Amino acid sequence: MIVLLHWLMAVLFVGWGAFFIYTLIRFRAKANPKADYTGVTSHTSSYLEITVAVIEAVLLVGFAIPAWAHRVNDIPPEEEATVVRMIGKQFEWHSHYPGADGRWGRRDLSLITPTNSIGLDRSDPNGADDIVSINQMNLPVNKPVIVYLSSQDVIHSMGIAEMRVKQDAIPGIEIPVWWVPNLEGDFEVNCSQLCGLGHYRMRGFVSIMPEAEYEAWLAEEAALIPAN
Repeated sequence: MIVLLHWLMAVLFVGWGAFFIYTLIRFRAKANPKADYTGVTSHTSSYLEITVAVIEAVLLVGFAIPAWAHRVNDIPPEEEATVVRMIGKQFEWHSHYPGADGRWGRRDLSLITPTNSIGLDRSDPNGADDIVSINQMNLPVNKPVIVYLSSQDVIHSMGIAEMRVKQDAIPGIEIPVWWVPNLEGDFEVNCSQLCGLGHYRMRGFVSIMPEAEYEAWLAEEAALIPAN
């Protein structure tokens, strides 16, 4: 969709650029040596303005809104994607992976401690193998990723500029965000909402790596989980 949008913007740029050049030539000083206090008497300019407004409304309603809705709502199946929960908390990002069983463990605010920042219930069989990392999210390259974004306190906003990803994290709501990372490397995850005195230091990183390296990281993290 990004490529299509670039082509659309190119067409609009050429069109408006041509119109701009036309007005420079048509109303140049040499062709109009004296001021005209009467001005244009025809209604052509009004018709052109109405036409432009109608075309832009059609583009907005008929193309832009449906295209964006399709992009946001056309979430790939979880079986074909890497699924992660991202939880914003003053002033950290917490990544929660479901573990080898693919199931999320229960979370309870009453279980939050300095060593259990998201309140994960390790006594829950589904949560015994869950992996939690702070300010670090690892993902395999060239594979769809679905991030279920939420907040544990105030409104935050996850922004990954290089991947054109930005979404508010709202308390009480889990919002799915998906994209396909296609470039390996380390990229900054920043908070784009003023969320408190420590907002300036709320930054994390997302590392995009080959599938084999990602699986090795999961196995390494799983081995560090304390036994119940």
